[in-house]
Amino acid sequence: MTFGWLKHYMPRGIYGRAALILLLPVVVLQLVVMVIFAQRHFEGVTLQMTDTVLRELALVMEVVENAPTAQAAAQSVAAELAPLEIAVRPATVTDPQNSRVWYDYSGTVLIQRMADRLTGFEAANLRNLSQVELYVQSRHGLLRIAFDRRRITAANPHQLFVYTTFFGVLLTVIASIYLRNQLRPIKRLARAAEAFGRGRHIPYVPAGAVELRAAGNAFVDMRHRIERHIEQRTLLLSGVSHDLRTPLTRLRLGLAMMDEEEAAPLLGDVADMQGMLDEFLNFTKGASEGDPEPVDPVAMVGDIVSNAQRGGRDVTLLGVEGEGTGTVTLRVAAMRRAIENLISNGVRYGARVEVSVMLSDKTLRIRVEDDGPGIPQAQREDALRPFTRLDTARNQDKGGSVGLGLAIAVDIARAHGGVLRLGVSERLGGLRADIVIAR
Repeated sequence: MTFGWLKHYMPRGIYGRAALILLLPVVVLQLVVMVIFAQRHFEGVTLQMTDTVLRELALVMEVVENAPTAQAAAQSVAAELAPLEIAVRPATVTDPQNSRVWYDYSGTVLIQRMADRLTGFEAANLRNLSQVELYVQSRHGLLRIAFDRRRITAANPHQLFVYTTFFGVLLTVIASIYLRNQLRPIKRLARAAEAFGRGRHIPYVPAGAVELRAAGNAFVDMRHRIERHIEQRTLLLSGVSHDLRTPLTRLRLGLAMMDEEEAAPLLGDVADMQGMLDEFLNFTKGASEGDPEPVDPVAMVGDIVSNAQRGGRDVTLLGVEGEGTGTVTLRVAAMRRAIENLISNGVRYGARVEVSVMLSDKTLRIRVEDDGPGIPQAQREDALRPFTRLDTARNQDKGGSVGLGLAIAVDIARAHGGVLRLGVSERLGGLRADIVIAR
């Protein structure tokens, strides 16, 4: 037997599930205690007291049957059975009905017992919690018999239920406060991990139980190792790229002394190498350049498109989609580089590029579309890897490339907690690149 259907009704958050684990046993235990008390104790006591009153009512009905009239019966009961404190008089109603308050559990037991054991029983009125009114048929007609409710029901029977509910709620509140304090370190760890995944570093000190401290220390160590790895990679590639600039400069100076016709092809090769080194430097910077800050994404994309248009590129900014407003926390320099790389790729392999922005309350999407040959679906995953060149999909005769343009955009999108998605442009027929970031 599987319980997969229960997953649809379970709380999603850890606090909700922990509260369910805490509350479910307490509530079930209280219900079991109340049911057992009602059936084994409260109901039993009520039956015993009812049987005692029934024996007294048998004496009352014997006196009533021996009296000549209803009025004489009432007087005889008052005179002969005065210690019983039971009042008898002719009933003023013709069709009595059982009545009680909704929470009077003992009243249900009382009515059922009277109906089973009392001859001539018609109905019982238990609306008055201090008095019991019974309507009984006799040879003198319908009689009303009244006596004190305390003789047939335990005093304050609801106290156990009130105490159980009150202390159950009180202890649940105390346990919830303690549970919230225990879960707070998990939320802090989740926020620190989420921020680190988006390229932000927020202070985090492990706290809480031993297991939570162990998880927090493991996260801190992991974060330090990743930061050291990124720093070492950046220093390595930056150092190599800077060191290669010196011989390239010497080559450029040497070629400048040669004949122009002979030096032209070599100067083109040097320019390609210089462009490759610039891509290496951009890749080493990745998403670590600049600090996160609130920025208007629409204005930022508009400025990037304007710069591309001033450079002679056929780039168009489409309208803004979505109903979201306000700013988004981004590393401006890194995000500008990612968008510029996508625009440069579109212009390199196509003739026209269109850029659009979709901003909602939860998501920011920046879309770059071109009319180039695009990338086949089977090769899109490879295209996002560093140093990958898809000769069958892109024209490599339009400039040197080491396959880092899309890899840089992917790195920057992931550092912002987002993703870069590739597809087919429905408008232009070429490549569609979407940078999607959660706000």
